[in-house]
Amino acid sequence: MTLSPANRQVAVLGGGCFWCLDAVFRGLEGVVSVESGYAGGPGANPTYEAVCGGRTGHAEVVKVTFDPAVLTFRDLLTVFFTIHDPTTKDRQGNDVGTQYRSVIFCETPEQRADAEAVIADLTAQQLWRDPIVTEIASRAAFYPAENYHQDYFARNGAQPYCQIVVAPKVAKFRKAFADRLKKKATA
Repeated sequence: MTLSPANRQVAVLGGGCFWCLDAVFRGLEGVVSVESGYAGGPGANPTYEAVCGGRTGHAEVVKVTFDPAVLTFRDLLTVFFTIHDPTTKDRQGNDVGTQYRSVIFCETPEQRADAEAVIADLTAQQLWRDPIVTEIASRAAFYPAENYHQDYFARNGAQPYCQIVVAPKVAKFRKAFADRLKKKATA
């Protein structure tokens, strides 16, 4: 069954290297598509080299298209906050710079309200020692990343960065959300 565009929603999220987020969200039930890209900087059509060099103000992000009848925006944010550290400003692990910031680009006022509520709930739970610094931003232009970045982990899983950084995040996601994984198609 193909969803009409009216039955889909979009979330644009940044939480470090987009390869990690891409790999996780592709496995989540209710996700229709994931596209790695850039958002949040002033210039148009940034390149990977310029973004990684910290010269554009863009964050590495994923644009997640999802079916809200299966997966709510809050559910998506629950996964997002589980797979990255929302307490480190402009960094995830050894990836440092504004391009690796934790950010939610809200597509609608409802997404903003949900993001604020989820952060307030997580803050009240005191899951982290440090405060959550995830930026809640307004909708921003999204620029797709170069083709070789799309579904990077599936195509480059043996690469050292994927083994050291991406694979543990995917494993953590699969363990924490085993009941929310996409079902494998059977022949």
